[in-house]
Amino acid sequence: MNTFDWLKRLEAAQPARGATTERLEERAIDALRTVFDPEIPVNIYDLGLVYGLDADETEGRVDIRMTLTAPGCPVAQTFPATVADAVYLVSGVNDVHVELVWDPPWSRERMSDAARLQLGML
Repeated sequence: MNTFDWLKRLEAAQPARGATTERLEERAIDALRTVFDPEIPVNIYDLGLVYGLDADETEGRVDIRMTLTAPGCPVAQTFPATVADAVYLVSGVNDVHVELVWDPPWSRERMSDAARLQLGML
């Protein structure tokens, strides 16, 4: 097999340009990590604001259950749309539903170690 044939086979085995082999759920989580809490300089996923994420690869649907750090948060009305907009940018996403929940209340214990480290809490 010459080099040209080998390169053609290698190219055929690779995902198409712009394609990804990550699952939709993983790509959605990556998108959530680009959204930061307006009062705390940590992304909402590592901050523990995302309580649940269901991704349907076939439908391209992502359902997110999340909270805010406090029920009286001034962005409570607009923040779910901000989160949905970030996830809509993910390849393969056709529909996003963000549900804001208050039970259980958010607490610092929900934060990832990375978030605690970033805030100097470790």
